Amino acid sequence: MYKVIVFALLAGAAVVPVRAQDPLSGSLQRDLTAAQPGQAGLRQAAAVFDDAAPAQKKSAGLAAVYSLVLPGAGETYVSGIEAGKYPLIAEGALWLTWGTMEYYGRWLQDDARRFAVVHAGVATTTADDLFYVNVSNFSNTYDYNDKKLRDRSPDLLYSSPETVWQWDSDANRQQFREQRISSERVYNNARFVIGGMLVNRIVSAINAARLARQFNRALSPDGSGLGAWHLESSMLGRDGVQVALVRTF
Repeated sequence: MYKVIVFALLAGAAVVPVRAQDPLSGSLQRDLTAAQPGQAGLRQAAAVFDDAAPAQKKSAGLAAVYSLVLPGAGETYVSGIEAGKYPLIAEGALWLTWGTMEYYGRWLQDDARRFAVVHAGVATTTADDLFYVNVSNFSNTYDYNDKKLRDRSPDLLYSSPETVWQWDSDANRQQFREQRISSERVYNNARFVIGGMLVNRIVSAINAARLARQFNRALSPDGSGLGAWHLESSMLGRDGVQVALVRTF
């Protein structure tokens, strides 16, 4: 009985301090929680840190390469989409123009060759361009071959059934010739559009490099694009101290 009473007293003594610490631990927990910044404070601190972070220099060479691949990409890399949107829009317009011309030129060419099938009896619409040039310049295969024999060019004679033609009228031959020339003119204009794409890339690359150099000059204190002069020192052991005047590029 005595042992049971002593055990109960010891157990009560062990529980009382723990219960006495509960209010204190709760108070400490509330103080620690209150001392911690909230989410808004963390975001504000991160924003201040980001604003304080120095802007990085832009590579003029990389900006030029970007614009050579896609006009406007170099300007966007340096200054944002507002600087690069115009070369990008021009590139899209050039591609649309080129695609339209290619489609229209192909349509004119196919239409002219179908016209030759109907009015000259040409057996194919997939021969090379030189064949259709000859079809538009001669009334029939006999006239063409006769001209080549007089020119002493027997290797250029047409002898297979697929290369035989005979125009039903000279007016239709002239019409076919005009259709063929129209299709070639459209194809030639499409090549000029490709040249415009190359020019757009070169101009965009030069502009992107220029913007990158301007951006870098704005970052340097003297506006030259170079870092400021500063001293660097290092210990040389027992020999003394080394001092160097350094400028970053």
